[in-house]
Amino acid sequence: MTHSERLAAFVALGQRLQQLSEDKITDLAARARNQNAWFDKPNVTAAINGIAHLLDEEPLRHWTARYPPEPETPRNIGVVMAGNIPLVGFHDLLCVLLSGHKLLAKPSKEDTILMQWIADELLKLEPRFADSLQFMERLNAADAFIATGSDNTARYFDYYFGKKPHIIRRNRTSLAVLTGRESVHDLGLLGADLFRYYGLGCRNVSKLYVPVGYQFTDLLDSLEPWNHVLNHHKYQNNYDYNKSIMLVNRVAHFDSGFLLVTENPQLVSPISVVHYQAYQHEVDLADKLTDVATQTQCIVSAGGLYAGSFAFGRAQEPAVSDYADGVDTMAFLAEIV
Repeated sequence: MTHSERLAAFVALGQRLQQLSEDKITDLAARARNQNAWFDKPNVTAAINGIAHLLDEEPLRHWTARYPPEPETPRNIGVVMAGNIPLVGFHDLLCVLLSGHKLLAKPSKEDTILMQWIADELLKLEPRFADSLQFMERLNAADAFIATGSDNTARYFDYYFGKKPHIIRRNRTSLAVLTGRESVHDLGLLGADLFRYYGLGCRNVSKLYVPVGYQFTDLLDSLEPWNHVLNHHKYQNNYDYNKSIMLVNRVAHFDSGFLLVTENPQLVSPISVVHYQAYQHEVDLADKLTDVATQTQCIVSAGGLYAGSFAFGRAQEPAVSDYADGVDTMAFLAEIV
């Protein structure tokens, strides 16, 4: 297959995803939720829509034009996929196949149904990918590796994959910068960054940076439309548990009825909790963000006005060139010989 043929297949896949019927999505989400209770219909729908957006033809062509169209020798690329949010491993699948290499994928046990389904959809559109796309338990035949996991599993990946070309991704999270001048509309948009996928993604905001003396009333009021997250039993269990712990330990916090906000220097917060930290001035804020840059996936701010940030509500809408951990996957694949 040529590069143009591979690209055309993915463009066609994006168009197919846009045309999925409501009944099909409902059925697919039901099967996914039987495997992973967090994968409910709104989140499966959001993931599919996000991939359809990635596969829009014009930006896809512009992105791939930056890299060699064909490898010198196609290699077997072993990819260990995460399963924290629906179809999170798709971007790696896209990169490996578009680069002209062969994919040996090990999907997360939390997300085999959706990953197998989207691979099957691609193969229906372009059966020739069958020689380049395999799901397997062991990746011994791989010539290079891309692995995504926790800090603990990263040590395992380093041990087993370290002698071959590799990208190993570790724990990351996302942050929000507030100035106190945000409109109610802006603050409402932040809800998507906090609650989509129930906060389980590395692009979900787990910590707020706020000016000293920040008043949280407007923020909590603006997030009220997201109170439906409490309808999910696993989210409610987390909320009830974390609220109990804070009350027993007398931890100062704000409580919206479905979100707990507490001052804490830690970047990563539990499900149903968001941490915050105050800054004195812009230089202080810049220093704080620099200190945690290697643990940060993305930053959001109102209108994306803070340098290098996404607009509120856009954290879970990355462009195809927004690489996990900031590591250019396509450049890595182009350098494999």
